[in-house]
Amino acid sequence: MADFEDELLQDAEDDLRTVQFIRNYLPQELKERFSDELLFYFLDVIIEYYANSGILDAQPDKDGYIDIDIEAIADHLAKQARKDNMGEFSPEELRWIVEGEMEYAEGLEEE
Repeated sequence: MADFEDELLQDAEDDLRTVQFIRNYLPQELKERFSDELLFYFLDVIIEYYANSGILDAQPDKDGYIDIDIEAIADHLAKQARKDNMGEFSPEELRWIVEGEMEYAEGLEEE
């Protein structure tokens, strides 16, 4: 049971580091628009999107990359936030969060 609890704690720490990275990635005019609570919410929606969209099962191209449609993810986030009564956000605003999450994940892969 301790392994599961350790894994949950590790996941929570990873999410916190991701949210902190995204907060720093956001342009100044959007930093106040998104609370940490909202950033955690959008991170969860991004992860859920990856899991349900088939992106995680996609085959990389010859250079080892997977084509990820940032616009489609940002649109999904905007629709989901509206549906969940989290607020009205434009895909343009949410694109910064998607890109921040991707930049953070890319940095982890390079370590």
